[in-house]
Amino acid sequence: MQVEESKEFKPTIVAFCCNWCSYAGADLAGSSRISYPADVKIVRVPCSCRVNPLFILRAFERGADGVILCGCHPGDCHYSTGNYYARRRMTMLFSMLDYMGIERERTRVEWVSAAEGAKFAATMKDFIETVTKLGENRKLRDLRCKE
Repeated sequence: MQVEESKEFKPTIVAFCCNWCSYAGADLAGSSRISYPADVKIVRVPCSCRVNPLFILRAFERGADGVILCGCHPGDCHYSTGNYYARRRMTMLFSMLDYMGIERERTRVEWVSAAEGAKFAATMKDFIETVTKLGENRKLRDLRCKE
């Protein structure tokens, strides 16, 4: 007798988190034992403005089903104006993704401070739910990267 495996879709999420606020917020969520899905792969960056939109496109190409950029709240950036630059770049990326036919809900920008561990966990849970409803990313995925 062979047992059938149920293949429930679990999205792969890449989270680019600024070192000073969002990464510290993720750390606070972990140390406070506030859980969020393990499908979130965190990439620590010095500042949200250091995330080139090509990094996000590459994440999609390499198999991510959703990408989220987390940074300091506007006005609270460790580098003064970095998150303003990030916000402008992401607006341009959203326009490009619309043009390419990629669902806008697959990409998100959130401002999470170091003291907001609960917000970080809630944001990740909400984003996972949104991407799960959208299903697997097939438009940008490079077939060579598929396992």
